Amino acid sequence: MASSNKNLHITLDERKIIETGIHNGSTKTAIAKTIGKDKSTVGREIDIHRYRSYKCSLPLECNNYKHCRLGRHCRPSCSGFVPFSCYRRDHSPGACNGCAKVSSCHFDHFRYDASIADAQYRQTLSAAREGIDISESHLIEIGSLIRPLIKQGLSPYAILQAHPEVDISEKTIYTYIEDGTFKRAGVDLGPLDLRRQVSRKIKKKDKNHYKQRKDRKYLNGRLYKDYQVYIDEHPDARVVQMDTVYNNISEGPFMQTFKFMRYSFTLVIYHDAKDARSMLEGILLLEKILGAQMFNTEAEVLLTDRGTEFTLADEIEHRDDGTMRTRIFYCDPMQSAQKGSLENNHEEIRYICPKETDLHKLGLNGQDDANLITSHINSFPKERLNGRTPFEMLKFLNPEMAERFIQFGIVEIEKDKVVLKPYLLKK
Repeated sequence: MASSNKNLHITLDERKIIETGIHNGSTKTAIAKTIGKDKSTVGREIDIHRYRSYKCSLPLECNNYKHCRLGRHCRPSCSGFVPFSCYRRDHSPGACNGCAKVSSCHFDHFRYDASIADAQYRQTLSAAREGIDISESHLIEIGSLIRPLIKQGLSPYAILQAHPEVDISEKTIYTYIEDGTFKRAGVDLGPLDLRRQVSRKIKKKDKNHYKQRKDRKYLNGRLYKDYQVYIDEHPDARVVQMDTVYNNISEGPFMQTFKFMRYSFTLVIYHDAKDARSMLEGILLLEKILGAQMFNTEAEVLLTDRGTEFTLADEIEHRDDGTMRTRIFYCDPMQSAQKGSLENNHEEIRYICPKETDLHKLGLNGQDDANLITSHINSFPKERLNGRTPFEMLKFLNPEMAERFIQFGIVEIEKDKVVLKPYLLKK
């Protein structure tokens, strides 16, 4: 069957065909042709609604586990670690239904169930439409009517003049197009289809109704409870807490902070933008400073909050060659105390960079300034370190790591010359 059904809404019958296709080992492309959908639509459906039916009992999904000669003390820093990958499970069709090897496979199993997927979709659709006074069927009916006319370049006003049977206002049509209500109902109609967009302020109360759904897949297997399990299984794992400090969300600057818990040492990386790509680049810079092998050991685990700037979990965890760089976990919502050690260090940064000040005017304009802050806050004696400084702890426990930070431009400050005041950054 040729792809002709462009409605993104997938029915239960179509989901059953998808399930059958997976069981038979069909590709996403073949399944898509059968139900008249785009390949990406089928792939997204399987990816979103598949569920883990069996959890790997091994510490890590390592391809070399059977023939391991290193004692099977599995951790990402192991030189023999090769992440397991299964084409059927991870690529196409994307689930383990019908796989002949499933009974002997010790790695994670994922299944797709049409009934479960349809129920999840209905629940999500209902939650997304909360606060909208229109039934799903009527919404689809209106969307299907106006979609081809909008695509022809007609405005909502012109459509209403020609179709008085449409019983919602021009403003509501714009709203449903702009906030994705039609798309969530399965009608392929979005802001880019409009001849021009009306610029208007959405009421505060409406923002709650029309809030876009967020993709939370990056949290799978990376919740705080997963972090606790990992630490229980790997008590010697070295943890780095990560966060962002800033004053002006629109103009920056932004400080990406890393606290190496073993040494109580905090690193500040400077950024002009607070987005996921920038924060990934900060992690890559840290890896460059330390070297890949030392990074594997000293940053085996990253613990951070659920800020949108830290959502590139797969890219953070894996290098381009597929090897494991680190494991990242996320604190529970509104639970900053779960990485309270780093939060306490932010107080010292705030002595130098007070809230509600223009940090650019204060003198924070590049990595050299961030290094200056890093140098001073790590040369300050801590009571919990029995009067030692984090720099002293780092030099004592890991002199090679200390030397690499020194080469990057971070220096130890004499205790009497430590400055934790804003004038530190004055040029």
